[in-house]
Amino acid sequence: MRAINFSAGPAVLPESVLQQAAAEMLDWRGSGMSVMEMSHRGKEFIAIAAKAEADLRTLLAIPANYKVLFLQGGAIGEMAIVPLNLLGARKGADYIHTGEWSKKAIKEAKKYCTPNVAASGEDRNFTYVPARATWKLDPNAAYVHVCTNETIGGVEYDWVPDVGDVPLVADMSSHILSRPVDVARYGVIYGGAQKNAGPAGLTLVIVRDDLLDRALPICPSAFHWKEQAEAESMLNTPPTYAIYIAGLVFEWLLAQGGLAEVEKKNIAKAALLYDYLDQSSFYVNPVAKADRSRMNIPFKLRDESLDEAFLRRAKEQGMVQLKGHRSVGGMRASIYNAMPIEGVQRLVEYMREFERRHG
Repeated sequence: MRAINFSAGPAVLPESVLQQAAAEMLDWRGSGMSVMEMSHRGKEFIAIAAKAEADLRTLLAIPANYKVLFLQGGAIGEMAIVPLNLLGARKGADYIHTGEWSKKAIKEAKKYCTPNVAASGEDRNFTYVPARATWKLDPNAAYVHVCTNETIGGVEYDWVPDVGDVPLVADMSSHILSRPVDVARYGVIYGGAQKNAGPAGLTLVIVRDDLLDRALPICPSAFHWKEQAEAESMLNTPPTYAIYIAGLVFEWLLAQGGLAEVEKKNIAKAALLYDYLDQSSFYVNPVAKADRSRMNIPFKLRDESLDEAFLRRAKEQGMVQLKGHRSVGGMRASIYNAMPIEGVQRLVEYMREFERRHG
């Protein structure tokens, strides 16, 4: 029996996608090859990659003046690649600090420029998104960087910041494809695939055409967005099998009715768990209600001495990866697109039972 997997990433994948990949493992559609064995320049894989890009464009309604890149390096890699590609002649960039992933992005940016932390949620232990009116932006910044869903702290933007003519750059790793996005409001969107889009190893980058000429001379070719765009993400060998799996996930999302329908399911799943947490005195979620993530829900037992018993009993009941990130402790339930509502129902039933026993 498959586990109910609440991992923050690499995360649960749709079972039908795994079944299709298993069926095609040795012979992809009569080619006599596994996708793992294909040349990235062969007609078979080029067709796979083209279909994946087309489906991603459909899902996110990506405008024609944006390039879609299938790269490597993960979100942490892109945190360095963003300033390498966007600084141009400018000396600084604005960053909004909402938690651990924003912190990592700022750290990487410091290697190439002077990042201006225009707003921070540190004053409340990163449990909220600072209101736009509090942001102290630099009009000469090369870009404004936000992490729109903090996987560790469970803080999510439910709005798109207006930053004027300065390009808005968003790390959407942990909630891309969980809801519709107005791509045209952003200059760059990037994210690791291993939450909602596929397995680890693939990084998605969506970049507006007019931003492709700003790279620093030191930017390596493999990370140079313009060079990769001109090579259709094949300047170097791309993560072929991860692209194939992502393509199957994109097909699965389209079959659900697209992101508007997926969002409805995600709202229902998150509400089920948050509603229980809000009425309980045994558990606590620290995040401001307006800024709660639908994807990553951290919570703590008020009596932390019960943590190990909670995790052990959950595992006995088939629920795994509920331990919170080591930097914050407690618990975390990541309920990405592929987590069925029945999995969240099982978790709430278990939490209720555990509260009755120990509360």
